[in-house]
Amino acid sequence: MRVFVLALASLSLVGCATKYQEMGLTGGVAAQQITADTWRILARGNAYTSGTRVQDFVLMKAAETTKAAGGTHFIIASSQDATRNRTIVTPPSASTTYGGGYAVTTFNPGVVYNIVKPGQTVYVRVLKIPPATPPPPGAISADEIIQYVGPRLQS
Repeated sequence: MRVFVLALASLSLVGCATKYQEMGLTGGVAAQQITADTWRILARGNAYTSGTRVQDFVLMKAAETTKAAGGTHFIIASSQDATRNRTIVTPPSASTTYGGGYAVTTFNPGVVYNIVKPGQTVYVRVLKIPPATPPPPGAISADEIIQYVGPRLQS
């Protein structure tokens, strides 16, 4: 019963999907500079956050980081799934009620809760491409990510 109460209390603290924000208790996103042009982007969601939303966090943070570093495009050098899975099992319980010459026993089986918290760790390389130069294959425009992904993260 104590595990169930703790699980319920934890879930009430994170009552909705992670917002696009700096990394915090309920998740978020962060960028860490690794070299002059390489950044590690960490994105974590809570149990109410979809994997697709966490991917949008990564893309948006990569675009913002690219712009802040004076770049125009970025390339995803590598990506790793950082999803965390947790299982909570509540114990079974039984209670007996007596009355009118009857004894009624109610049995409640234990419940299994599977909690998935999506996450991604991505390394991106920031590129500074002059306006008339075509970007290399695999390069993603920071401006386009901000234009198309940004509005999805406002909700």
